[in-house]
Amino acid sequence: MQTISTEDQIEQLIAYGALFVANHSGGKDSMALLETLVGRVPKSQLIVVHASLGEMEWEGALEKAQEHAAKHDLPFFVAKANKTLFDMVNRRFETRPDAPSWPSASNRQCTSDLKRDPIAKVMRHYADAHGYTRIVNCLGLRGQESTARKLRPEFSVNTRETNSKRDVWEWLPIHKMLVDEVWALIDRSGVKRHFAYDLGNERLSCVFCIMGSLNDCRNGAKHNPKLLQSYIALEDKTGYTMHQDGTSLRELTADMVLGTGAGTAQAIDFKVRADR
Repeated sequence: MQTISTEDQIEQLIAYGALFVANHSGGKDSMALLETLVGRVPKSQLIVVHASLGEMEWEGALEKAQEHAAKHDLPFFVAKANKTLFDMVNRRFETRPDAPSWPSASNRQCTSDLKRDPIAKVMRHYADAHGYTRIVNCLGLRGQESTARKLRPEFSVNTRETNSKRDVWEWLPIHKMLVDEVWALIDRSGVKRHFAYDLGNERLSCVFCIMGSLNDCRNGAKHNPKLLQSYIALEDKTGYTMHQDGTSLRELTADMVLGTGAGTAQAIDFKVRADR
């Protein structure tokens, strides 16, 4: 039995008139994702959705995603959960004080509850309102980022969302793209990247991520000292650390002299992992 390639399946779905949903965080991989999609998918079949994380995400991330969608004259939607990361951690601490309160690499409830599920809700509502029965959910995940992401299939059936009303697939259009190629594509797009990259960030989403690099956590602390104090207070309350390596944010930023607002902080030099 002949296997149909991902490229052929995508072409078939485009021909069928499927809806393509671009998940856009405002970061570099999301920008590369959208640029890749607009070069291939008819605009009439493409929408952009941003999962807003409120104060947990870098300021301007939502606006950057919206700006990028507007450049291509695409419908733009904001998906938002009815809870925050802090709500999740506090609830976990109240119900299971003997268990780790924060999400982890093996239990990424923050991704599922705050990003995946709210975006899926927007996707379903739009599809129902416009008569789509075939949907391709597009994510800007790249194999270069981690072993787990490298092992993810480039194209697969989304069994969670597929039902008698609709067929849903997950597609990773930039899965094989390297970071230098991402930046080159963004440079050609004419859309300015989010300012956090110019401040030194490697990735963009939550200011403090459970799987974030040392560089990004410290850079987030440097430019978001008030938010840092909220995270530290919750770490102190629960007795559990936010980051997967077990280092508390208090320890991580102990040698930094922080200001009172974004752009006012000063810090000693720290190692930055090159990604471009």
